[in-house]
Amino acid sequence: MKPFKQFFRYVGALSLIGLLAACAPALKQPTTQDEATYSRAGRFALNVWDKTIDRNKDAVQGGFLWLDTRQRLELDLRNPLGSTLARVSVTPDSATLVHADGSQVTAENPDALVAEVLGSEIPVSGLRYWLKGIVAPAKVELEQRDAQGRLGSFTQAGWKVTLSDYDHKGPRKLGMVRNETFQTITVRLVINE
Repeated sequence: MKPFKQFFRYVGALSLIGLLAACAPALKQPTTQDEATYSRAGRFALNVWDKTIDRNKDAVQGGFLWLDTRQRLELDLRNPLGSTLARVSVTPDSATLVHADGSQVTAENPDALVAEVLGSEIPVSGLRYWLKGIVAPAKVELEQRDAQGRLGSFTQAGWKVTLSDYDHKGPRKLGMVRNETFQTITVRLVINE
């Protein structure tokens, strides 16, 4: 499935769900922490296990920068050497993936964008909440909390999510697993800042 493989090389998941061309300016961390701005930076790793051949079908890793102003979400994805691969921009009206070569795909929301790019539905919009250590406003199952009352694990939208190593902004480690009929998708995020 070439579109699937290409998507994960450029978008890496999540998951879910890159940056303009390598010459485009990278998002900057805010100099002052505005309450309406939520930013995180770190590393991601994504693996797709193909159950039909019983081996890893695709794997990608790199860095990310997440900037959420409530009105707009920008997610930059970078390769392990720091070069920008793609940008995902989400507004209340649309979600757009812009590849490094300038080509882009636009959809109504992040989940529709993933469906458009992959040709199958894999919900990713919950990541906006999970990164903050909260569940998305949808059905949640198997919710577990740690001794401090913080989310430790839960299942939502077909994802088994584990959160740990909290700081003042939320979890610094996120693990997400989606077990489908023919494949298992695993995404790991480690927050550096």
